[in-house]
Amino acid sequence: MEEITNKTHVLVLPFPVQGHINPMIQFSKRLVARGVKVTLLTIYSIGKNLPKESSSINIVSFPYDESAPDNTDKSLEWFSTLVSKNLGAIVAKLSDTEYPVKVLVFDSFASWAIDLAHQLGLKGAAFFTQSCSLSAIYYHMDPETSEIPLDGSVVSLPSLPLLEKEDLPTFIYETDSYPALRALVFSQNNNFKKADWLFFNTFDALEKEVVDWIKSKCSIKTIGPTIPSMYLDKRLKEDREYGLSLFKPNDEICMNWLNSREIGSVVYVSFGSLASLGEQQMEELATGLMTSNCYFLWVVRATEENKLPEEFMSKAKEKGLVVNWCPQLDVLAHRAVGCFFTHCGWNSTLEALSLGVPMVAMPHWSDQPPNAKFISDVWQTGIRVKAGENGVVSRDEIARSIREVMEEDKGVMLKENAIKWKKLAKEAVDGGGSSDKNIEEFLSNL
Repeated sequence: MEEITNKTHVLVLPFPVQGHINPMIQFSKRLVARGVKVTLLTIYSIGKNLPKESSSINIVSFPYDESAPDNTDKSLEWFSTLVSKNLGAIVAKLSDTEYPVKVLVFDSFASWAIDLAHQLGLKGAAFFTQSCSLSAIYYHMDPETSEIPLDGSVVSLPSLPLLEKEDLPTFIYETDSYPALRALVFSQNNNFKKADWLFFNTFDALEKEVVDWIKSKCSIKTIGPTIPSMYLDKRLKEDREYGLSLFKPNDEICMNWLNSREIGSVVYVSFGSLASLGEQQMEELATGLMTSNCYFLWVVRATEENKLPEEFMSKAKEKGLVVNWCPQLDVLAHRAVGCFFTHCGWNSTLEALSLGVPMVAMPHWSDQPPNAKFISDVWQTGIRVKAGENGVVSRDEIARSIREVMEEDKGVMLKENAIKWKKLAKEAVDGGGSSDKNIEEFLSNL
């Protein structure tokens, strides 16, 4: 990569959640590789867990404050107040060097940060850790401006496929659930009006129609997939893992177990760091995995273990391995893995696409339903399970879906499509690819 010769300094402000921090750290690594000085701002509890010695990214934690409140409304307000109170002093201190700060790259959830940036004389770039398609849905269906009714069977939006209710993000129709989070996701629309740039963790080929539509409205740059370089283009030799993991993975156990399995014989099951299944759904999933007759590696967080059926662990020993956490990229890249049974979080979706792994999609809430829609119907790299009237996916549906991806003719087509997207993801970040060019263009305008 060609180094930027001017003394460029970029300030990066992620939302303090692992799934938001890691994509922004990966983007920061791409900037550092071009000779850019990057300072990442975060809260004290996150900063102390980031490996400072292994990265050339400068980490600055906000002055220690009491822990964020458990209440969602109060914690969002707490973070906003903490940043607003301290950002000016941090920028002033950093600007009194040979590398003065020129731009603030902030998480799109922190849409209020653009006003702070402009007040401090900085340019502001909103970083979306979600798909362009999801952002377009929120843009078109903003409750303050939208006149699109939800009483029909489908919703038709510019540049997007026809969407049924089950394909929409839950914040569209669950208006009384998580009001603070719902307000937060729609507040991202302010970035379309105020931000100097919009960065998206995606790539042009993956969402071409919606990317083109947004480009017609504002300055958008796709800069993804933001996964460690050694799993994609291999241009950053030291970039082998994300910068933050708040869970300790069972690396050796997972990899040794996978090494003993045949090529494409294992179903990898994970629902990310936040999703929580009910006891009935856990029982159906456990039984479905067993009756699929496939090997499975299942990540069950320690807080979720009590929901497993009695005697399941002993019964599963011949076919499965259950761990609290695992090195997901290494698992998805392993030759033994033939399918990813996923909640369809955007990071997990991008990782599967980038590593050529077909999916069984079982979305729960937030952005996961539209991600599942694209996985099954647009990119055609997986199938989506169908829930019953009670909202629970049955054991028979789970087993059938796994077998369809792992054993039947459709699985061959899904695998071929997954490999195609793997190639396109690599091309996007490789030298001269769309995402690579977008980063270069951004830096040339600083």
